[in-house]
Amino acid sequence: MFGKKNKEIDSGELLPLMESFYTIQGEGYYAGKPSYFLRIGGCDVGCHWCDVKESWDAEKHPPTEISTIINNAKQYSDTIVVTGGEPLMWNMSPLTAGLRNENLATHIETSGAYPLSGDWDWICLSPKKRMLPLDDIYKVADELKVIVYNQNDFVFAEEQAAKVQPNCKLFLQPEWSRREQVIPMIVDYVLQHPKWKASLQTHKYMNIP
Repeated sequence: MFGKKNKEIDSGELLPLMESFYTIQGEGYYAGKPSYFLRIGGCDVGCHWCDVKESWDAEKHPPTEISTIINNAKQYSDTIVVTGGEPLMWNMSPLTAGLRNENLATHIETSGAYPLSGDWDWICLSPKKRMLPLDDIYKVADELKVIVYNQNDFVFAEEQAAKVQPNCKLFLQPEWSRREQVIPMIVDYVLQHPKWKASLQTHKYMNIP
């Protein structure tokens, strides 16, 4: 993968950057907050309902120097959200060190299926049944966001909630294509189980990235 640039990719000095953009965080605990997003290519979790399948093949996205990524990011926001794809397929430590040197807050959205690297101010764990999170990330997750596609996902959500720390924020979010069917289910469930909160992809309602 990536030919002669393998060493720099492995070290985290280069990352397969699919896209970067300044927008409003649409989901979870920080919904509504202006943030700069870094979407890192590469993912083998393979969710059938993924809305960014074009991120899966890392080789389709140019290996980009983290200095370039950081210099662009700091022009827009003090909160940087690293998402994917699955960003933990790569070494995130050099990127987060550089962002922190610029006094930027580091957030990550991850399935937790790969070892945690990097120094994070906020970890949003969004577990997937096909590749379950590694045990260590449950101890440090600040937010657990479970995507609800059908009724069985509430059972999965409770199984995952039992593994995180007591102060972890718990969210249930409808899979976008089934939101009309699933939102009433989530409303009923949250009302009966108030430790959970409902999360919506509000950026899609606002028609922003």
